[in-house]
Amino acid sequence: MLVISFIALVVDLAISIASISIVKQQSTRYLQDTAELYINRINYDFNYISHFMGWALANDDNIKTMSNSPVESIDFREANEKLRMRFAELQRNYGQGYNFFFYLENHNFFLNCAPMTLSYSDYLEVKRQIISLTENKGVYDKFYSKWTPILANGKYFIISFVPYHDRYLVGLISANDLIAPLQQMNLGADGYASLVYKHGTIVSGPDYEKGQEPPLQEESKPSFLDLIQSRTTVISDFANASLSVKMVIKFGTFEKIMIAQLLILVLFFLLIFTLSAVMILFMRKVLSPIQSFSENLGRINAEGEPADFESSTIIELEQANGQFKQLVEQLKKFKIEMYEQELEKQKIRLDYMKMQIKPHFFLNCLTSIYSMAQIQMYEEIEEMSMATSKYFRYIFQSGENFVRLEDEIEHVRIYLDIQKSRYRNAFSYHIERPVSMEGLQIPPLVLQTFIENSVKYAVSRDQELQIRLSVFTPFNVEAGDKACIRITDTGPGFPPEILEKLSRGDLLDQTDGHRIGITNTQQRLELLYGRQAEVHFSNMLSGGACVTILLPKVPQT
Repeated sequence: MLVISFIALVVDLAISIASISIVKQQSTRYLQDTAELYINRINYDFNYISHFMGWALANDDNIKTMSNSPVESIDFREANEKLRMRFAELQRNYGQGYNFFFYLENHNFFLNCAPMTLSYSDYLEVKRQIISLTENKGVYDKFYSKWTPILANGKYFIISFVPYHDRYLVGLISANDLIAPLQQMNLGADGYASLVYKHGTIVSGPDYEKGQEPPLQEESKPSFLDLIQSRTTVISDFANASLSVKMVIKFGTFEKIMIAQLLILVLFFLLIFTLSAVMILFMRKVLSPIQSFSENLGRINAEGEPADFESSTIIELEQANGQFKQLVEQLKKFKIEMYEQELEKQKIRLDYMKMQIKPHFFLNCLTSIYSMAQIQMYEEIEEMSMATSKYFRYIFQSGENFVRLEDEIEHVRIYLDIQKSRYRNAFSYHIERPVSMEGLQIPPLVLQTFIENSVKYAVSRDQELQIRLSVFTPFNVEAGDKACIRITDTGPGFPPEILEKLSRGDLLDQTDGHRIGITNTQQRLELLYGRQAEVHFSNMLSGGACVTILLPKVPQT
């Protein structure tokens, strides 16, 4: 019984360690994903605000009027009021924490162009530093479209500085306001979130007074102590700023549970030694009489007398056997549940790969419609709205693993038409599909992944990009009864290091949030077809990328 109890305790300890490790990893992953979503939103906000300020400086009539009119004139005041209304609306859309300032160097005129949340002393210091920055010839390269921290009155502010001739627009947000949503997350009793400048300087968070980030320790191989220690550090970089977010996650509960488990194990060993001493005494004082009773009982059985063990008071072995059987049944049930959970994870993962879509495309569509509305392009708005509706209706269709090739190509055509409304004559496309391929079924969103990559990485304002989608039956006998889909463009092609990894079949690095589509598509094809599906990547001799997909011809159902 002691041996069985010891085995059960060790198994329980191992299961507890594994469970705690899984919960810790899931908690850390959840917090990291939440931080990544917030950082992606801030990246989008920074990018849009910078582009908006650049557009306003170059095209806004109010700024031109203010630049060409005396400060005391009525035209100047009216234009200034209209400019304030425009930036007040921008501030309402992206948060009251953002402040906007306008500086006319020829008039020596500096004023906020939206409601200001700074104190007057902070405003004066920010004004002084911004005016001094205009004297720096390298200010455009350092600050344009790159949000950078400045120190004013002992507090850090993140600014985007947009110059245009003798006119300047500045966007500003407090470092504390920027990091506040992450600081409100539950990172544990000793966890915290802070902003770190590219040189290691802390600009916001509990380490701000220290002023310098401690050096990061080199990664070591996982050990048993890592399961007990619950401190986890997550660092993520902003795309449009010289900043990164550092989150330290520390849940003390994990340590307490592990220590409790170890104390239980130590107490169990102490109990074993104590029971061993008791057993020696028990064997001398109790077992000898019981053994005599057992020998007598054996003699009774030998003479043909039945022994009623069920009514006997010696039932410990029967109880131990029953408990052991119950433990085995519980372990079998646990394994079955784990297997079913793994199958469910695979299904969820497949559904996620099919439905994954970045929010940037949707936001870009809304931005394009908004821009069209501003210049009263009502017919284009109708076409853009209908195309966007069809695009997302296809995205959120039923959860089938296969769709018709015609529907997938039509979805690609809608996507390209939406992008053409944005890029105009920056690219053209051509689709070739023989009639013999009608009825062919393929996984949804496979073609869009590679078409989207061509638009994302190959479209340039310098020369027109040509995208070609061809569907045909390969002449190679070794390909068997398969359909061949080839996507080419006339862009720069795959970078050598990326092409080498794709040719070897290695997974691409996704830590920065890029190249997720190619990896997910390869995994989906592997789940649906096994090794029957093939994807080949190459660069054409004439220039441009080439993706060839070989898929078994799945019959229409």
